[in-house]
Amino acid sequence: MEGIEIRPIQFSDNAAMARIIRSSLEEFGAARPGTVYFDESTDHLFELFQSTPLSAYFVAVKNGALVGGAGIFPTEGLPGTTCELVKMYLSPEVRGLGLGRFMIDRCLQKAKENGFDSVYLETMPELKKAVSVYEKFGFSYLTGPMGNSGHNGCDIWMLKNL
Repeated sequence: MEGIEIRPIQFSDNAAMARIIRSSLEEFGAARPGTVYFDESTDHLFELFQSTPLSAYFVAVKNGALVGGAGIFPTEGLPGTTCELVKMYLSPEVRGLGLGRFMIDRCLQKAKENGFDSVYLETMPELKKAVSVYEKFGFSYLTGPMGNSGHNGCDIWMLKNL
């Protein structure tokens, strides 16, 4: 994406990324218990994604400012060949530019590189624009959650075979 750098998360990105995640959930009326809003790991994303070599988190930087991020994580309880697309959030000023699709595509590529054959995600109806993007990527709806994400505030579950 022109003018936007995509790179792995750094320790110094933690606070800015936590702000983007929480302000996005507030904006869409989804800042409730059982979501990443109240998840302590939201403040420590760099450390979380260093905890396993099969995880990855990418941030987007525009004009020196962090504007979003997305990652993959082998969430506890998922089949060994499935990872979860996690913490996909963008600042309002970069939404609608195709950055979300670019970030999702990068995460799906990394999932393949890391040997996964499917990607799971959890979301909520308040994030309907994101849900429509996931549909366009070929994610299918599930009737219930997979794994143990700890996010019981999400009630849309989707899976994509790679």
